[in-house]
Amino acid sequence: MNPLDGEEPREYPDHIPLQFQPTWRKDFPTDVPEDEHVARREFVKFLVLTSGAFVAGQCWIAIASHRRTSGPLPRLRVATVEELETKRVVEFRYPDEYEPCLAICLEPGRFVAYGQKCSHLSCAVVPHLDQGELHCPCHNGHFELTEGRPIAGPPRRPLALVKLDIQDGVVFAIGFEPRTI
Repeated sequence: MNPLDGEEPREYPDHIPLQFQPTWRKDFPTDVPEDEHVARREFVKFLVLTSGAFVAGQCWIAIASHRRTSGPLPRLRVATVEELETKRVVEFRYPDEYEPCLAICLEPGRFVAYGQKCSHLSCAVVPHLDQGELHCPCHNGHFELTEGRPIAGPPRRPLALVKLDIQDGVVFAIGFEPRTI
């Protein structure tokens, strides 16, 4: 190896002397120890860009969810009173095809509807009418059937409550009711 003008000889990753290195290595020498060094400025730039990407993603999610929930919600036919009293549970989509919901007959003439996504991590809840609860099988969460409040497991917030309106023997979904713990 012939270092130029007092340069120290380079150390190659395979520790083979320069005369036995491939031709491309002579044309593109790499100083491995220096190449593995990350400057503080480069690290800070990486952190700032990554943080900016996370902020942009959160803003996009907020704008997309606001766009979806702004404005009046549609009036949607869920089922007839007779059908709901017979089946006891009817699945429907409200306010669009991406939001699964459950309409439940608690007793004749008494109905309630909830969003089917668990308030913990959005897994689908399953009705257990005989036990008087809605169950989330993902993390073993349990919700009251009558109020939709969490009673066991990791969920801390109630299920989304769908407002219902009954006219001429037909049950309609007309909006969501704000929920607090």
